[in-house]
Amino acid sequence: MSRTLLVLRPEPGASATAAAAAALGFAALAAPLFTVRSVDWPAPPTLPPAVLMTSANAARHGGGGLGALVGVPLYAVGESTAAAARIAGFSHVVVGSDGVDAILEQAARDGIGRLLHLAGREHRLPANTGIAIERRVIYAADAVTALPEAARAALPDAVVLLHSPRAAALFATLVDPSGIAIAAMSSATRVAAGEGWRTVAIAERPTDASLLAAAAKLCDQRG
Repeated sequence: MSRTLLVLRPEPGASATAAAAAALGFAALAAPLFTVRSVDWPAPPTLPPAVLMTSANAARHGGGGLGALVGVPLYAVGESTAAAARIAGFSHVVVGSDGVDAILEQAARDGIGRLLHLAGREHRLPANTGIAIERRVIYAADAVTALPEAARAALPDAVVLLHSPRAAALFATLVDPSGIAIAAMSSATRVAAGEGWRTVAIAERPTDASLLAAAAKLCDQRG
């Protein structure tokens, strides 16, 4: 039974996922598809009622501009984003574990009518949220143009972890899917990957633990 996982998310998440996989008995190889960097961004002229972060990279790469915002409530998609926000200084953090739609619904229930979304250059949000969203692009994730040879060599025996729709779409352009098993973080990620994969699993929840569980099921099916 092969228990090799290929982790494609950016650092430091790639190393964290690889460590979690190793603790479960997987052989994990990290080969990030993106390199994340900060970009200059203008602070809002007035403090927003609340801030939205959909990725931990916003907290890690926001720089000194975050200092003026740490006193307002922050709505975070996922515990890793919430943890990074707390490290950056945010003290009032509301965590959503079911994706961006759920956290926006929570903000609406809390009476938030406007959010400042601290986003990546390639961001995804529902078109109609019922909340006015002002956006600041504060980081960029630059894509690789090819997989490292070690990662490519591992593909026939590995399950590939796809953490985001953008990663899934990029990975599909770099490989022949027919001989590859993938585990996707969400249905949207699965759709972005396209068709033709050897086997596919979707995490029950958008968490690393659930994604690893989905990957384990694929490994067990292969025997």
